[in-house]
Amino acid sequence: MLFGLDGVEIGLIIVFLLLFSSILSGFPVAFAIGGAAVLSFGVITALDSAGLLVHQAIDTSSAAYQALRDSGVRDQAISVFSYPDLPRVATESIFPDGSAQDALRRVIAGITNRINERVIAGQSIETLLAVLMFVLMGIVLERSKIANDLLTTMARVFGPLPGGLAVSIVVVGAFLAASTGIVGATVVTMGLLALPTMLRNNYSPELATGVIAASGTLGQIIPPSIVIVLLGTLAGDLYSRGQEERAQIEGCTDALTYLGEPAVLSVGTLFQAALIPGILLAGLYAAYAFGYAMLNPSKAPAVELGDGNGEVVTRNEAFTWFLGVPVALIAGTILLGQVNVVGSQSTTVSSFSDIGEAASLRTNVSEECQAAMIELHGQEAWDRAVAEQEAIDAEGASTESQRRTPEEIEAIRADMVANAAPIGTGIAILAIVFGLILSFARGVSPSSDPMPLMIGAGGVALGLIVDALFIGPLTSSGATVVRMAIPWAIAIYGCYYALGRLAQNELLRVVFPPLVLIVAVLGSILGGITNPTPAAALGAAGAIMLAAYRKLSDEDRSPKIIIWSTLAVVIMILVGVNFDLRINTDTVSFESWVAFFVAYAAYLYALFGLLFSCWVLYRSGVLTPAVRETAKVTSMVFTILIASQLLNLVVISFGGEHYIQQFLRSFEDPRTAFLIVMLILFILGFVLDFLEIIYIVVPIVGPVIYGTYFDPKWVTIMIAVNLQTSFLTPPFGFALFYLRGVAPKEVTTGHIYRGVIPFVLIQVVGLSILWFFPGIVTILPDLIPN
Repeated sequence: MLFGLDGVEIGLIIVFLLLFSSILSGFPVAFAIGGAAVLSFGVITALDSAGLLVHQAIDTSSAAYQALRDSGVRDQAISVFSYPDLPRVATESIFPDGSAQDALRRVIAGITNRINERVIAGQSIETLLAVLMFVLMGIVLERSKIANDLLTTMARVFGPLPGGLAVSIVVVGAFLAASTGIVGATVVTMGLLALPTMLRNNYSPELATGVIAASGTLGQIIPPSIVIVLLGTLAGDLYSRGQEERAQIEGCTDALTYLGEPAVLSVGTLFQAALIPGILLAGLYAAYAFGYAMLNPSKAPAVELGDGNGEVVTRNEAFTWFLGVPVALIAGTILLGQVNVVGSQSTTVSSFSDIGEAASLRTNVSEECQAAMIELHGQEAWDRAVAEQEAIDAEGASTESQRRTPEEIEAIRADMVANAAPIGTGIAILAIVFGLILSFARGVSPSSDPMPLMIGAGGVALGLIVDALFIGPLTSSGATVVRMAIPWAIAIYGCYYALGRLAQNELLRVVFPPLVLIVAVLGSILGGITNPTPAAALGAAGAIMLAAYRKLSDEDRSPKIIIWSTLAVVIMILVGVNFDLRINTDTVSFESWVAFFVAYAAYLYALFGLLFSCWVLYRSGVLTPAVRETAKVTSMVFTILIASQLLNLVVISFGGEHYIQQFLRSFEDPRTAFLIVMLILFILGFVLDFLEIIYIVVPIVGPVIYGTYFDPKWVTIMIAVNLQTSFLTPPFGFALFYLRGVAPKEVTTGHIYRGVIPFVLIQVVGLSILWFFPGIVTILPDLIPN
C-alpha cells in the first residue's frame, strides 16, 4: 500500500489535488475541471497499472461476513467503516469489475449518456433553460439603471432612520435578488452606486462593505435563484434515487410503498421553500444594521436625502388609505368567501368519477416492510391505514375512475348551480385590484379632487351588484362581458386618474414596475400556475420591455407602445382564462370566435411591443452586451455541467463515490453525516464556485443525505444557504472579490473582511434557526398546492 493508504483513498486525493491545482492555475474553470478529470484518470491508471494502488475490500467469503448477513444486516449496510474488524482481502486493482481499459470505456460511454440525459434531451433540460432566461432578465435589469433608481429611492425612504442607508441596501438587495438572482451583478452594482454615498455620509467602511456584500448574496437564496434552479435539477433525481434505495434496504418494493407518497421534488416547490428563509436572512441583516446604528450612531448616522414627493400626508390619512382600506378589502373578501357570498361559479363536470378512496398507506406488504413502515410512520398511522383498507374492502368500493352517465352529470351540474356563490372569484379579485389602486391613489395625494376616485369606486360597487343580480353560473362569458362593460368602464375611468396620481409619487413610480414583474414571475411559480421555464421567459420579456420603457422615458420619448403592449398581455391572459379559445372543434360558438380574434390580436400587438422594445435596447447599446453576457454565462454553466459530469464519472470509475457514501452511511445518526457534509461544502466554498460544488460534490453525497428521513426541501435550502455563506467568508469569498474590484482606494481589504464577519455570524445564526425550526422551510410548500 502506498503511504499506508488504501488505493481508493489515494485516487480521491489525486482527483482533489489536481482539481484545486487546475482551478488555481488561472485556466477557465470549465476547462480546468475537464482537464483535471483527464489528468487524474491518467495518473490513477498509471499508478494502478504499476501495482502501487491496492484496495482492501471486505472478504465476502469469510465466516464473520456471513454471520453478519445471517443476523439480518443487509449488504448495503456492511462497509469497512461500519465494521472495521471484518476480514479483508487485497485486490490488485482499485477499478471494480475490470481493468483500467474497461473503466475508460465505461467513462466514455457514461459521459455520452449523461450529456444526452442532462444537457441535450433529458428531462432537466427544460428546467435548465430557465437559467438562460433568468440570467438575461437579471443582466437587462442591471444594465437599464433600474437598480440605481431603487437605491436612490430607498435611500430617501429609509435614510432618516438610524442606519437607514444600510437598511435601504438590504431592501434593494432583496429586490435585486428577486429580480435578477445574480450575485456578482448585484454586489458590483450596489458597490458602485451605494458605497460612495455611504462613505460620504460618514458610514463606517466596515458596515458599508459588509452590508453590501451580504445583501448582494441574497440572490443565492431568494427566488428566482439560479442556485435553486441548478440544485433543483439534481435534487429531484437524488431524492427519488435515494428513497428508492432506502425503501429496498428496509425490505419494501419501492419508495411509494415505504413513504406513502411519491418521492418527487420540483424546482417550483424549492422556490416556495426558499422564500421565507430568504426573507428571514434579509430581516436579520436589516436588524443588525439598525442595532449597529443604535449602538454606534456616529458610524451609521441618519441621513436626510430629500423627499421625492411634495405631497404632505398625515398619519391618519396614511393609516386609512395605505393600511385600513386595503386590509378591509382583502379581509372582507376572505370573510365573504367563508359564507359563500364570494366563490367559484364553475359548472364544469368531469365525464369520469373521482378515483376511489384508497388507504393512506399500502398494507399489502411483507412483514419486514411492515415493521419498517411502522417505525417510520408510527403504529397509530399503520392501524389507521389497516382500518381504512378493511372498510374499503368491506364496501367493495372501486379504486378506479368510472365514466358518469349524462343523468349523473346533469344532476351534479344542477347541484353546483344551486350552491354557486353570487359573486365570482375572478370578479372579486378584479374588484380588489381596482379598489387597491383607488385607495393608494387617495393616500398618495389626499389634497387632490377625490371625485374621479369616488366615481371609480362607484363603478366597482356597481360591478359587484351586477354580478350578484344579473350574472349566474350559466351565464356565458360573452354575456358577462356585455353586462359588466359599463360598471368596469366606470371603474377603469377612476383607475386611469388614480394611476396618474400614483405616477407622481417617486417611490411607487420606481418600485411598482419591477415589483409587478417580480410578482408576475414568482407568483406564477409559487402559485403552481406554471413551472420555472415559462415564468423565466415571462420575466425576460418583461425585463426587456421595462428596460425599454426606462430608456424611452430618459430620452423624453413616448413609451405608449410598451404600455399598450403590457395591456395587450393582460387582455390576452384575461380572455384566455374566461373564454374557450379552441377553434379546432366541431362546433365553435360566435363568442369563441370573437374571443379568439381578440386574444390573437392582443398576442400580435404584445409581440410587436416586445420586438419594439428589443429595437429600442439595441439602438441604445443595451441589448447587444446583455445578450453577449447572457451567452457567456450560459455557456459557462453548460460547459461546467459537462466537465463536472466527466470528473464525477472518473470518481465513480475507481469506486470513489461508493467509498465516500459508505463513509457517510457508517454514522448511526444521519444528522452527523449531514453536518459533516455541510462543513465540507462550507470549506469547499472558499475555493470553489457554487457551480462546481453543485455539479461535482452534491451528486456524490446526495444519495446519502437525500436517502434519509430528512425533508428534501429542507436539505436543499440548507445547502443553498450554506453556499451563500461561503460567498461571504474571508479570505476567498467570491462576493468579497467582486466588492474589492469596485471599492474606492480608501476602502481596504481589511475593512471588507472585518465588515463581513458579523454577517457570516448572522448566516450561521440563520442556518441554526433553519436547523432547529425546519418548519420555516416547509410551511409555504405545505400551504400552497403544486
